[in-house]
Amino acid sequence: MNILLVDDDQDSRGHIASFLNDLGHTVYECGDGVEALPVFQQNCFPMVLSDIKMPKMSGLELLKKIKAINPKADTSLVLFTGHGDMESAIDALRFGARDYLLKPINVEELAIITERIEQYYLLRHENERLTEHFEEEVKAATFETRVEIAQLRKLVAQSVGMEHIGIYSKTMEDIIRQAKKYHTNRTISVLIQGETGTGKEIIAKLIHFGEFEKTAPFVDINCAAITPSLFESEMFGHEGGSFTGSLRGGKPGIIEMAHGGTLFLDEISELPFELQGKLLRVIQEKEFYRVGGTRKIKTDVRIICATNTDLATCVQKGKFRQDLYFRLKVGTIIIPPLRERKDEILALASHFMKMASEQKKKQFSLIGKEAAQRLITYHWPGNIRELKNLIEWITFMYDDTEIRTEHLNLLQTQFLETIADNHNNLLDVNNYSLPEAPFDLDKYMRSIAHKAVEKFKGNKTKAAQYLGISRSSLACRLRDTSD
Repeated sequence: MNILLVDDDQDSRGHIASFLNDLGHTVYECGDGVEALPVFQQNCFPMVLSDIKMPKMSGLELLKKIKAINPKADTSLVLFTGHGDMESAIDALRFGARDYLLKPINVEELAIITERIEQYYLLRHENERLTEHFEEEVKAATFETRVEIAQLRKLVAQSVGMEHIGIYSKTMEDIIRQAKKYHTNRTISVLIQGETGTGKEIIAKLIHFGEFEKTAPFVDINCAAITPSLFESEMFGHEGGSFTGSLRGGKPGIIEMAHGGTLFLDEISELPFELQGKLLRVIQEKEFYRVGGTRKIKTDVRIICATNTDLATCVQKGKFRQDLYFRLKVGTIIIPPLRERKDEILALASHFMKMASEQKKKQFSLIGKEAAQRLITYHWPGNIRELKNLIEWITFMYDDTEIRTEHLNLLQTQFLETIADNHNNLLDVNNYSLPEAPFDLDKYMRSIAHKAVEKFKGNKTKAAQYLGISRSSLACRLRDTSD
């Protein structure tokens, strides 16, 4: 290693330099501190060996100046002095010297100190190398982790149906901002109002999941889809033997299933009046009883409700409790219908077109001018859901690059209104047109089967009843993946 040797005694300096050279080190010799400083600045010295008593600049002054030049310099300073100047040696240690030697210098002791400094220097540099390598590895791993987190968030978003939230207007920007604010305070119950198809469930999930860091349960239930006689048992659970047909060991209800998370009650206006007071107790007291139970159950569940009707009118008609209504409306989000957000229609249509094209491996990339005008002027009674279904239908039926008016003609206005009104017949059997290209009936029937299951949130029995076919026939259609 490089060693800077500073001593005004030329003979002594020569002997020390010769000894250190024999040990394999490179020695730079200087007669005083003034001469040594520029040499030190021009080279890298793991070790500086200096006499304390020197003309022009003492060893202590040299030590202080070296420390001032670079306080973090990886340099070990060793000073040597006579037996009668121990006080200076102690001062040197206090100012940052690594060690000191007494004159006359014992070369064995010098060799030990030099070897110790060299080992320290090598170990420190090896540590710096490993640290730098570790930091690079951490940086790379951190980047990979961030990518994985982004991918996981995308998967979570897809799993809960939130990957396609788009903000295409000031109205939706305000709604999204409001939802994210509600996400930060679980003590607030939220009421989401809007027509069918406006995206109330998506907003509910945004309130629950936020930026997808939440892993607590999100349990949703459609109040209109449960038989009134079973509603209390489904919501609050039941103890064994509490009623005919109850499970022997009892069964937890959806409130228990949602503990620590969110219970989303869609179509809350359909909640039986006699259960509304019990729901209010859950919101206010955070407790409930199972059907047939005497044990009070504590719960930490957030309630989010949605409705496509005017709850205030339901209250006036005596169909909905006023106290529950006032409790729910503390946090209110109102989603306007799509016909009142015309500036979003083309952006949403393009978004759905891109999604559907990717899924179906089609080439649609543009909406024609006339088709765009027709989309904007249509009143969309089924809102975003209707628009999404229309675009999916077009990409399914046609192989093109642009959505044209003739594509829109395939779905007659009567057909669109039928979807929005939830009528049983998908098409008017006496008034529809077929495309000029060959029509894949099996593919169409398979698509309808999947949409029916989706409509009833995975309940295949209800989907089969809705389609007027047996459950086994539905299963066959769902299994048929041939193109």
